[in-house]
Amino acid sequence: MNAPVYTEAGSSPEPRQLALSHVSIEVGHFYMEDLLNGEERIRAQFREVARRLRAERAALHDDRDGIKPRISTCFLIDDYFRPDTDPSVILPRLLQIAEECRVEIDYLAREAGCHEAEGVPLAEITASMLLPEPPAGTTGARPPAQESGWLCNGQRTPAPPVQAMMPGTAWRPPEEFGKRNHTIFTDVEMWSDEVAVVDGVRTELRKWSCPFLAAVWQLIRLGALRHRGEPVAEPTPWTEKWPTRWRDLPAVIRLTDQPQPFAAYRTISILPKAYLQIEHAVDVILSHLDLDEAVVAQTARRAAAERVGLPAQVTERISHVFFEAGGSVRRW
Repeated sequence: MNAPVYTEAGSSPEPRQLALSHVSIEVGHFYMEDLLNGEERIRAQFREVARRLRAERAALHDDRDGIKPRISTCFLIDDYFRPDTDPSVILPRLLQIAEECRVEIDYLAREAGCHEAEGVPLAEITASMLLPEPPAGTTGARPPAQESGWLCNGQRTPAPPVQAMMPGTAWRPPEEFGKRNHTIFTDVEMWSDEVAVVDGVRTELRKWSCPFLAAVWQLIRLGALRHRGEPVAEPTPWTEKWPTRWRDLPAVIRLTDQPQPFAAYRTISILPKAYLQIEHAVDVILSHLDLDEAVVAQTARRAAAERVGLPAQVTERISHVFFEAGGSVRRW
């Protein structure tokens, strides 16, 4: 298992400025199986996304009171869990269908790049920012999130005693932190540690969960991650033939000639309803992070200078448009 990344207090340099759009719009998402199983599913989703994208662009122009907003679009490709697939086959078909449906993609990102980008361990950096939030009455029987890989938004149901002759414990329901009338309890698996044999050596490897990588993805889009003060996963133009291995591609690829900046003050994700649970888990993870104060302060100053309203909480800078197969839409 890779070692966590830590920095000493006061040792981080002043973060480098990062160009920011007003809004980054994610134009859909597919599991790799969707991309492998014919074109009709891809085409049907992009048709829905095109309608939502036009509506979001129109609403953003209205919100800016006549000032042309800086808007960039992006698409996250699911290569982390299926690195055995061939980008030279998948990407031309995906981008061609997107173009046919009039869904312009400025930036293409790899999910594996949310794990590690250009040698920088982004997932580990994000995990090192987790804030433990032990509920009252915690006994220490369950290890903290940094050790267990599990994170919840409240107090779990206590485990029954395992020793003989111990008095029984009455069942108690889980309780959400800051609940409103009733609890909506979520327990998220952020990673799992697996043992593999590599060249005859027994090695412990960490496998990051989809919600955790999606949380890193949101932080990258918000320009909220730095490594030794430097931005991470900066977009790289790509004009060559598509390779046959995903790892031969940059973490974030610039597809259009002169797009607005990849990172933005706010993000919108236009997604099928099936991703709602994952995005709720992302919200739980992000709400437990202690972000770099220098980056947060820098972004707040720039937003104020541009007269951009920017919520203090990073989770409030993220919004979603969920659509169903029948074409109805839900906001969350």
